[in-house]
Amino acid sequence: MTALVTFDHATLGYGRRAVLSDLVFDIPPGDFLGLVGPNGAGKTTIIKAILGSLRPLAGTVTVRQGLRFGYVPQRDSVDYGFPLKVVDVVLMGRYDRIGLGRRPRREDRERAVAALQHVGIADLADRQLSALSGGQKQRTLIARALVGEPEVLVLDEPTNGMDLVSTTQILGLVRELHDRDGLTVLMVSHALNEVANYVSRIALVVERGFRIGHVSEIMTEQTLSRMYGIPVEVDSFNGHRIVVARRETFTGEWRNRA
Repeated sequence: MTALVTFDHATLGYGRRAVLSDLVFDIPPGDFLGLVGPNGAGKTTIIKAILGSLRPLAGTVTVRQGLRFGYVPQRDSVDYGFPLKVVDVVLMGRYDRIGLGRRPRREDRERAVAALQHVGIADLADRQLSALSGGQKQRTLIARALVGEPEVLVLDEPTNGMDLVSTTQILGLVRELHDRDGLTVLMVSHALNEVANYVSRIALVVERGFRIGHVSEIMTEQTLSRMYGIPVEVDSFNGHRIVVARRETFTGEWRNRA
């Protein structure tokens, strides 16, 4: 099976500063990959390389020709004060197909409403974006990404700042889009406990460190303790994986790794 994206000994960074070095991995069709790690570790840098806005300092990042991405930015990066209806926000996802300076066609508007239906908020199409809840705004942004008919859905911190109910609903929606529509999904998050219970694979990104594998490979005490530099425990409850740092005084070995 031909990979959609291939990192071949790629070093990523800015100017002369390398953030991540010698990355070797593929993203196959149908993957559900969680890019997980603390802020500033390099998760967004990897996404930029995949989307083509950042060239590697060394090695190569190869993206299948013509691959269509749907990008869902962090909610905090969107100006919700601008007076737009929900359906008009979703239509922005078709601008590359509508063409510069052209008005949306009836078909475009129908596709926008269908995308809203797909994420469960078609009844909000004529509401002002600013009047929506956090979860509804996130569904709007996902619909905007879907209306462009992508093969790969990329989400940047989709549950950041959400409460437990909204977080569970959004992650469940993304999993449903993957399972039902066969979308390849890349999800960036700092919340390992959340992501690990929904994705198929995890790319763990820490400062100058990278490890990728199936969830069962990554979610072990040995792997996580080594990557994070602190002793952790991995447990499960009703089939859900839970990661916690051990409540103990760190030994000199662990303190030196931190």
